[in-house]
Order: sequence, then C-alpha cells, then structure tokens
Amino acid sequence: MKQFGITVTAFFLLLVALSLASAQPASIKNTILTNRIGPSGGELFLANGDGSGEHKLNSGGNMDYDATFSADGKWIVFTSERNGSANIYRIHPDCSGLERLTDDDGFDDQASLSPDDNQLAFVSTRVSGTTNIWILDIKSRKARNLTGVPALQAAAGKMDGFYRPSWSPDSKWIAFSSDRGTDFKRHRFPAPGFEHIQAASIYVIQSNGEGLRKLTPEGEMAGSPKWSADGKQIVFYDMDAEYTSAARLFGAAASQIISVDVATGGRSEHTSGAGLKVSPQFLSADRIGYLIKGPGQKGELAFTTGEHGADAPAPGVIRNPAWSPDGKQLVYEKFAYDTKQNQPIYSKDQTFELRFSGEFPAISSTGKLALSPFGDVGALRITPFDKIAVYVSALDGTNRKQLFQQDGGGAFSPTWSPDGQWVVFGYGAIFNDRETKPSQLIMVREDGSEKRELTSGPLNSGFPSWSPDGKRIVYRVWKKEDRSLQILNLDDGKSTTLTSGNDNFPVWSPMGDRIGFTRETGGTNSYDIFTIRPDGTDLKQLTHAPGNDAHCAWSPDGKYIVFSSARLGFRDETPLYDGSPQPYAELFVMNADGSNQRPITSDKWEEGTPAWVPAMTTHQSKK
Repeated sequence: MKQFGITVTAFFLLLVALSLASAQPASIKNTILTNRIGPSGGELFLANGDGSGEHKLNSGGNMDYDATFSADGKWIVFTSERNGSANIYRIHPDCSGLERLTDDDGFDDQASLSPDDNQLAFVSTRVSGTTNIWILDIKSRKARNLTGVPALQAAAGKMDGFYRPSWSPDSKWIAFSSDRGTDFKRHRFPAPGFEHIQAASIYVIQSNGEGLRKLTPEGEMAGSPKWSADGKQIVFYDMDAEYTSAARLFGAAASQIISVDVATGGRSEHTSGAGLKVSPQFLSADRIGYLIKGPGQKGELAFTTGEHGADAPAPGVIRNPAWSPDGKQLVYEKFAYDTKQNQPIYSKDQTFELRFSGEFPAISSTGKLALSPFGDVGALRITPFDKIAVYVSALDGTNRKQLFQQDGGGAFSPTWSPDGQWVVFGYGAIFNDRETKPSQLIMVREDGSEKRELTSGPLNSGFPSWSPDGKRIVYRVWKKEDRSLQILNLDDGKSTTLTSGNDNFPVWSPMGDRIGFTRETGGTNSYDIFTIRPDGTDLKQLTHAPGNDAHCAWSPDGKYIVFSSARLGFRDETPLYDGSPQPYAELFVMNADGSNQRPITSDKWEEGTPAWVPAMTTHQSKK
C-alpha cells in the first residue's frame, strides 16, 4: 500500500455562496442536511366508491394526506404540511370552504370529525412529543389531551403511541389503536434485525376519558379501527407484529380484515390468504371495503363481497382510502417521489435550517457535496447495494457527477479531506454479507483520479471520518467474531484499535479532540451515542434513551451534536408506510457533553444520516 501525507497550513476561507432553492438560513452554521425517507409531495383524490371516476381534490397543498369524510359526508378532514408542520384542515367535497382547524408546531394528523361535526379527534405530538389522541372543540378552538392523563401513559422506556381515532355513531366513544406499554423490540424477520417492530391493540374510550377497554390481545398488530353504522362492531386489520418491519419495507407480509363485537368481544375474520390488507371500513352491514397494499405494488381496492375496485386512471399509488358514509364516494392520497435534494424540511427550532439530502451527505471546505445515495427508498426504487456509487455535486445538488463506481461492491459513506481535495469511502460488502465478505477504504481525488486503496485483506472496513488535521482516518471494522473502531495513520499506513465494542458511524469532532460514534448497548436502549478521545481514553455515553440513537454529526464549532433518535416512538401504524426502515426517527440536537437533548423535527417521516454545513474552514491542504 502506498504511503502518503497531507501537509496542513492554516488560513480562513469563506464557504462558497450556498445556491439554495429558497430562503437563506438565519445562520449558515446551523444549516443541517439530512436524509428523509418519505415522499416529496402528496395530493388528495376523489373517486366513486369503486375507485372509478377519479379526479383531484383541489385542496391547495403540495403535501396533503390522511383524509376522511365526516359522518354526514359534507366535509373532508385531512392533514397538510403546506405551512411547515403537519396540521389538520377541512374542506367540502366540491373544494369549497377550506378551513384550518389546528395550528401547532408539532405533528397533528389522522383526524376524525364527530358525527355532529362539532369536535375533532386527532393524533398530536404537542406538549409531550409522543403521539396522543386529542379532542378539539371546533367552535372554541380549545383542545384537550384525551389519552395524556397519567393513568393511560405507559411506564418509562416503553412504547406509548396512540393512533387512528374513530368516533362511534352516537359520539360517546372513540376507538383507536395503540402500542402503549410494549417494548422497543427489534424485528426478527427479515434477519438481521436492527429496526423496531410495532405491536398495537385496538382500544375504545369514552370521549370524556373514562371507560378505557382493550378489544384485541397483545402480540398482534391491530390497526385502523372503524365503527359499523349501528355502533355494535369495529373493523380493523390484524397481523403478526413480528412482520411489521417487513410490511413497511420489502418483505412479504400478510394481514386479515377482522371485526370485533364491542359488547361481547367476539371476533369475525372477513378475509384469508396472502396480501397486506389495510384501511378497512364498513360500507354496509355485510360489506367491507379495504386496500390491498404491498411493497412497490399499486394499491388495489377490494371488498369482502368479492369484487375489486376499478383501476384509477391517473398515475400513482393509492394509499389510505376512506369512503363516505353511504359508500358512494372515496377519498385517498397519492404520494410523489421527485428529486428532493435541498428541499426545505420543517424544523421546530427555527435556529436550525434543515434541508433534504441523499444518504450520508458530506460537505467539503470548498462547498461541494459528496453522497452515496441508495435510490428513492420511500418509492421502493432501490439501487442494489453492490451498485451504489459516490457522487459529487454543488451543495444544492446541481452539476452532479459520478465520482466512483466499481463492479463487485458498493461505495458508501464518503468523507472529505480538510482541504477538500480528496474523498475517502468504504467499498465492498458494506451491508450485505458484511460478516463473510471484505470491504476496503478507498481514497480518490475530488475529480475521481488517483484511486488509492487504504486498507486491504479480509476485514470489512467502512464508514470513515477524516481528522481535522488531515493526518488520520477513523473507521469501523466489522467481523463476525468482534467489531471495533480503528484509526488509520496516513503517514505510515498503519491502523490501531480505538474501541472494541459493536460500534459504527464514527465522526471526528472539528476540534479534533473527540470522536462521536454509535454503539450497540442492547436491551431496550438498543443503540446509543458515545464519544471518546482519539487516544482511546475518556469514553462517555451521551444518550440513554429507549430505542435507537444513531447517526451523529458535529456542529462546525464542535459545541453541538445532531443525531437521529427513536425515543419518541412511532407516529403512525407502521404497515401503512412505504419503504421506511425507521419511521420513528426524529432529529435531536444536544450539547457536546450530552446535555440539553431536544428534538428539532416532529413529523411522521424518517430522518437520518445528518451532516452540518460548515460556515467556514480554517484548513487548506496541499499535497
């Protein structure tokens, strides 16, 4: 292996002007790129009850979803992100009378109007950060937390989400699904399991908060309850909770449409066989409509009487259908998955400007962006892992050029040298077969020339991060028997072991004094953020929350760390997602010592692999 060095001299270089698509950030040092797995837009459509006669519901937003009819059919309530955070709106089916019903910087979704149209039940993360069922008095605009009372909240460290409320015909009861009290448990199918499953039950509660009852057993994923017209039955979909990760990703998962007698608890199964069946609704006493949903497949309307819905004439995939009370009309959304690089993402804390990016963004001191994009995961247009390439572009995604791609392996997680002249990344079996096949660190110039292999042999090496002085690279090594972080000295080409845990995603502090990384801690906590000195001393665990904490990145001044966290739980029933490995992931910011941890996103989409855009650099390197 060739040996080489980089000489660093100090001077100040202002970052090139950011060619951002919209408003400039209040402070460039607080601009964060993050990968969001989710759609770039969403539109609502109306159709006949069988799906024929489709036409757009002109609601005026470019990210609208989760629409339902009122009991009298005169209103459609829906969620919109048109003003930043997700809030609830309503509109008449003829597109008149648009009205905003909630106004909060958290996440409001999955709304249901009471039969008299005077109250709104909806899911919200306001106050607690976790999802609860709230009731809004539409006339007074006063809201109360129906499920947030201490008696209904789960113990610390447990899941505690409430989803998909539905009013009984007499307005006395609300049915909902909830994963309250369940563990942050990793999935077994498909293996290996890193993401969490979701086990949820169907509950009913009186609208005054009394009389809570569970109608389905533990261990299942039961979701999207809807009442029968006589108020005696509730219909829902039901599946093995172990397959909820496969349901939202790439695996084959099956569910069935079930109804339960509210008085007796007796269950009736209305479907059988393969297929992920969701979003059921009584259309008459003996007819239920639902959606057959699958990875990458067109959503197909189906009915328990045996017929299937008409093909929608417009392109797009039907999701979350809801019928009018008489079954003659249907509303649903279709999501778009267009190029999203640099698209604004709403932040709860306006001192941070968030921008969409592909996976594992890295920004150079000269203002260039390096990525190893996986394709559009949310749309299930995935680049095979052994074909993933590294690209370089302007910060706004324009002028993109392929930097490296080589048959036989994928190129992942690039990092820039301090002078912006070199890019290092892992190449090989970074994900698939990583316990049995190798990967190496490869370095190339920013124009793709002068390829150099920095590691060799049977080890699986990847996820590098360059030291601020340009002399060393920290990276993770994955072996079946043991895993570690190692530091490569570029002058002599030798590596030394930094840690010996199941550690990943190391990131060198801009000050050079610490390295942040993700470590598997096991149990309920799963993964947490740690820091350590480059000499292997002073190991510190910064996060102790339930679920996965991972993908940390330093602010340019080294004072803050942004990371992705599962601690607030899911925002919705996970089988309703498309291609989202961790739909619970929100971005958090903390001080470099782990204090003052707080969320800066609150939405239903997955945010991960963040990177802070540097405001300036104090390094220029020359060969």
